[in-house]
Amino acid sequence: MDGQLIVLTGPPGAGKSTIARKLAATFDRAVHLHTDDFWHYIVSGGLPPFLPESDTQNHTVLDVIAGAACTYAEGGFAVIVDGIVGPWMLPHFDRARANHGHPRCDYIVLRPTRGIALERAQQRTATDALVDETPILSLWDQFSDLGDLEQHVIDTSRHRPDDTLLAVLDAVSSGRFRLR
Repeated sequence: MDGQLIVLTGPPGAGKSTIARKLAATFDRAVHLHTDDFWHYIVSGGLPPFLPESDTQNHTVLDVIAGAACTYAEGGFAVIVDGIVGPWMLPHFDRARANHGHPRCDYIVLRPTRGIALERAQQRTATDALVDETPILSLWDQFSDLGDLEQHVIDTSRHRPDDTLLAVLDAVSSGRFRLR
């Protein structure tokens, strides 16, 4: 049985990791791929992924993430990819899906308002958490106008985590957020 991919994305502070963990727990067989982990696998020579000069590195990492996600999906798992995956990175998933039987893929952007995203991101306490205002707001700005993919946005500004989880489950079951 083929699995499916759910790319859960948005700016820092949107609630991606919290919701990804909860979402994965709703499936009988699931994998949660936290994309930040893949950047941490680079032990030397890595650049912070939000810097413009990290573009080549970021494309390499996204190829690895997309390949791993599609391999798990091909094995029958629901795969929740949790991270900052802008529309400009979706071709990595398109190529990987083509090589793995085109598993279903939902693209869901969690996007609170700019101020709420900054506030939430700066409240994080993990030692490696991105809390600097400039990159947080820059990343939010990159998700502010998604063109044709704007219909894939869920505004999480007023949501508690359980509200967001219900909205994501509804989005997945409706098929409205599916990529072709």
